[in-house]
Amino acid sequence: QVQLVESGGGLVQAGGSLRLSCAASGRTFSSYVMGWFRQAPGKEREFVAAINWSGGRIDYDDSVKGRFTISRDNAKNTVYLQMTSLKPEDTAVYYCAAGATIATLASGARGQGTQVTVSS
Repeated sequence: QVQLVESGGGLVQAGGSLRLSCAASGRTFSSYVMGWFRQAPGKEREFVAAINWSGGRIDYDDSVKGRFTISRDNAKNTVYLQMTSLKPEDTAVYYCAAGATIATLASGARGQGTQVTVSS
């Protein structure tokens, strides 16, 4: 079972940028599909982005397309989420996830989350 630890969250003004990182343990990191979810207060957890093992397939939720970029470095067992043009509605706890496929990400391993707060 892979273990995930997120970092990089914080407080930023609207229009600003943040880069989240997710460090994974285990020797099979490169075989996992990796992704990011977020959950705002009082709302359900929602999908943000996912990337397959090679980076050849990347999916984004429509709400972040053109603003967020997911990437991974298999040599460092790390996945990133570069967030730009942040909006107050991006405020949430962001979770890193790992799964066998994009379809199973939501039920796979998950980190403890990192808080992102965007002020208006």
